[in-house]
Amino acid sequence: MNRNIVGLLAVLVVIGGGWYMFRGTPEITPVENTTETSVATTTSTGTASTTSSGVTIIYSAQGFSPASTTIPLGTTVTFVNQSTKNMWVASAKHPTHTAYSGTSLSQHCPDTTNSAFDECTAGAPGSSFSFTFNKEGTWKYHDHIDASKFGSITVTASSTPVLQN
Repeated sequence: MNRNIVGLLAVLVVIGGGWYMFRGTPEITPVENTTETSVATTTSTGTASTTSSGVTIIYSAQGFSPASTTIPLGTTVTFVNQSTKNMWVASAKHPTHTAYSGTSLSQHCPDTTNSAFDECTAGAPGSSFSFTFNKEGTWKYHDHIDASKFGSITVTASSTPVLQN
C-alpha cells in the first residue's frame, strides 16, 4: 500500500513539474510611465496614454494598441515599437499611403514637411515615430511591413482625446 502511494506521488510530481516547465511564460504587458497623464486606457496589448504633449500608441506582436483613437486637431501621436520586428507606420491605403496627403508613397517620401502621415522607412524594435494631425477626419493606418496590423485615428475639433480598444 505504501509503495502504491509513493508511486502515485512520484507520478503527480512528474506531471506537475512537466506542466510547470512547459506552460510557457505570460506575455509582459508594457507600461508607459508618465507624470503628465490625463487619460489612460489599458488594453490587452499595452497601455496608451494621453499627455499634454500628445498620444502614445504601442505597437507589439498583437498590433497597435489602442487600435482606434479620437484626438483633437493639432495633436501629436507617437507610435512606439515594442515588438521584436521592424514597424513602418503609414496612412491607408496599402501600399500607396494616399489617404491622408493625397500623394503616393513615391511622391511624399521622405516626408520632410510632416504632411503625409507616413514613416517612410522601417523603424527597428525600440524606435518610435511621431506625427502631428492637422486635418479633421478619420484616418486609417497600417504597418506597411505587415498590413494585417492596422488602426484608425479620428481627428476632431474637440479638445478631449478618447482612447479606445
